[in-house]
Amino acid sequence: MYVAWSSKPLSVATGISSDIRNLINARQAFDLHNDHWRSERSDKHRSAKRACRQALNGNVPADIARDAFIDAAREAHMLVDCANQ
Repeated sequence: MYVAWSSKPLSVATGISSDIRNLINARQAFDLHNDHWRSERSDKHRSAKRACRQALNGNVPADIARDAFIDAAREAHMLVDCANQ
């Protein structure tokens, strides 16, 4: 399984207490989508989860999954330090 992630890690706030997690690959992003997403599931969330799964299977570049994850995390107000992403 392919777990590469391009660029720098992404910092996201999870859960009720907004714990900060630094994601370094598509596997961690996919797991976060399944286990710790703190808002309702939207179209962007589903698209990002699908892109992460496809990146894990080697069907899309990690950059695409990362960009989709950033869009979904912004929408869910989970992305930390958005200006640098």
